[in-house]
Amino acid sequence: MFGSTLDAVRGFRRPVYAVAGGRLINVFGSGLVYPFASIHFHLQVGLPLSVVGLGLLANNVATATGTAVGGYLADRYGRRPVMVGSMALSAFTLAAYALVATGAGFVAVATAAGLTTGLYAPASQAMIADLTDAGERERGYGLLKVASNVGFGSGFVVGGVLYEFADTAVFVADGLTSAVVAVVLLAALPRVHEGRGAATLSESVGDWRRAISQRRLLALAGLNVGFAVMYAQMQATVPVVASETLGLDSAEIGTLYVLNPLVLVVFQMPVLAAVSGWRRTRGLVASTAFWAVSFLAVVAVDWTPTLLAAVGVGSTARGTTLLGVGLLAAFLVLRTVGEVLHSPLVTSLASDLGHADERGSRLSLIEVAKRLGMGGGAALGGAFFDFGLAALLWPTLIVGCVGLAVGVFALERRVSAAENGVAGYSSD
Repeated sequence: MFGSTLDAVRGFRRPVYAVAGGRLINVFGSGLVYPFASIHFHLQVGLPLSVVGLGLLANNVATATGTAVGGYLADRYGRRPVMVGSMALSAFTLAAYALVATGAGFVAVATAAGLTTGLYAPASQAMIADLTDAGERERGYGLLKVASNVGFGSGFVVGGVLYEFADTAVFVADGLTSAVVAVVLLAALPRVHEGRGAATLSESVGDWRRAISQRRLLALAGLNVGFAVMYAQMQATVPVVASETLGLDSAEIGTLYVLNPLVLVVFQMPVLAAVSGWRRTRGLVASTAFWAVSFLAVVAVDWTPTLLAAVGVGSTARGTTLLGVGLLAAFLVLRTVGEVLHSPLVTSLASDLGHADERGSRLSLIEVAKRLGMGGGAALGGAFFDFGLAALLWPTLIVGCVGLAVGVFALERRVSAAENGVAGYSSD
């Protein structure tokens, strides 16, 4: 399994590895804070979970705005300056989380951080598309996922330990990693796409107008909102279940969450190879199935005493906790397989739904949709918890997964074989 993963990440041009290396460092910083942000601001700072959800919504709306701007800037001025600028600015906005003491401060910092980090994604994704051909593009995006999750997993472990000793230090460290990435990218990236600096503003805005007027792309973006609602629960609500329901501390949660990047690193490339002959839309449908089953595992956390009794085991506190941890581990593994399928396939599909010169705009629209869904999902989950309806959240999400599958099947009828990644066709 590891051998096939290593084979799959070989053979790219050197700048592809530079992008992946920068991604690893950046996401290491994100991993330092990811499982602990909701816990810190809810349990340590004392903000209601709905306010934390509101801040995450503001962050994701701002990220969506930054992403839209980043896609436009990447097409007009080139990928490299946008990527470097985003990381340099994010060094300050991410570190500012360490100063947050009020709900208003949390929302303000979250908004600023969202704007600066949002610039990065469409430029980096377009850079990978520029540096790869159609036959290796999904592997290129898969390489980014592998790099992301090596960094993520390392960040979870280090962050869990660091948070125990100096809780706000994780936010400062997150900002420092962005500064390091800015330096790495400035030194290592070529100007593969020089942009269209002579283009008028109306011509550049026209790229985005064309992107948002493509019905198929809008449909894919709408589906991506739904997928992102599912993604959001791993950060916004599941850590609260682990802390408040099972009594896990930050180090234990960080260690448990290593399952997410571990599964991604081990299975990302082999799974992509296994579905390489599939239509991309079929892989997305399979993703919805894994998400739905993962939420069933979270539902079962509240049933642990009943489940133990059903198998003839006494319902002790230790036994209940161990089974609950096992169920959360199952959630992480299953939802991660869903992520393995979703992320590179939806990006590759969006990348091929038009001309290469407008990739930045198209990919920014998909990223905007993701950020809106992440923010909406965080706010939705927080509201369910604060209003005492947490038990209803998971069945609601399962029904949402069914709706996503139906929507993907409907989109498949409007996408050509080449755009859908069928072997023997070229979309370039």
